[in-house]
Amino acid sequence: MRNRQSANAKINLCLHVTAQRTDGYHLLDSLVVFADFGDVVDCRKADDFSFAINGPFGGDLSVGQDNLITRAAGLLGHGGAHVQLTKNLPVSSGIGGGSADAAAALHGLSELWDVSLPDDNGLSLGADVPVCLASRATRMQGIGDHLTPVNFLPLMAAVLVNSGDAVSTPTIFSSLETKANPEINSLPDHRLNFDETIEYLRQLRNDLEKPAITHTPKIAQVLRALSKTNAALVRMSGSGATCFGLYHDIISAQKAADTIQGENPTWWVQPVMLNVRG
Repeated sequence: MRNRQSANAKINLCLHVTAQRTDGYHLLDSLVVFADFGDVVDCRKADDFSFAINGPFGGDLSVGQDNLITRAAGLLGHGGAHVQLTKNLPVSSGIGGGSADAAAALHGLSELWDVSLPDDNGLSLGADVPVCLASRATRMQGIGDHLTPVNFLPLMAAVLVNSGDAVSTPTIFSSLETKANPEINSLPDHRLNFDETIEYLRQLRNDLEKPAITHTPKIAQVLRALSKTNAALVRMSGSGATCFGLYHDIISAQKAADTIQGENPTWWVQPVMLNVRG
C-alpha cells in the first residue's frame, strides 16, 4: 500500500506580529495561501519505520529525530512505513517547507495506518503545521491555532524567489523591535478582483521583513529584482528569505521568472499559481 501527498509551498500574503506571550510564543495575524508547487511525501507500508530524502534540496536536510517528518510519525504512533521526501523547496526559506512536509506526512501516514490526525492538528510540531494541514486560503491567528478560511481572493499567479540564503526564524523574531503591532483590521465580505486585491493587500504588511533584511541584506536585492518585473505587489513571505511577486496570470509570472533567472542564475526562481479558495 502506498500514499503520495503534496507538500505545497505556503505564502504569507501578510504577516502581522501582534503580541508576545509570557511563555515566549508570538501571536500572529496572517493571510496564507498555497502554491501549486512544493515537496512530495511518499509513504508506503513496511515492517519498520524508515525515512529517506532526495530532490534538489535533499542534501540540506537530515533524516534524524529532529526532522519534522520523523516527529510527525511519532505523533501518530510510529508504525511501520517507509517515507520518501522529495525536497523541491529551499530549506529555512519562509515558505513553510518543513511544516508542509510534516502536514503531508501526517495526512499520508494517518491514512496508511488508519489512525486519526493529532487533536492539535500538529501544532506541537510548529505554528505553521495546522495551516499546512488545511492547505487552503486561510487567516491564521494566535500561535497558529486559530484558522479561518477566506474566500475573497481571486485567482492569482506569483513568482517565488530565494537567493540561497537560509534564515533562522527565531533569530528574526528576536530581532523584531516591536512585538505589539496592529492586527488585520477586517476582511472583505465579498470576492475581490485582482486590482482590488492588490489595493487591499497594500494596506497590510510583513512585520518580519525589516529585521530579516537587516539580518540578510540580499533579501532587499531579491525584492528589487521582483519590483523591476512590474509585479503588482512584492513582499517577503514568513520570516524569509523567500520573496514573492503577484501577477494577474501565469504567462506574466513565467515571463518575470525567466527575466529574474536570467539575471541571477544561482537563485531559486519558481512561477506558481496560488490556491485562493478557503
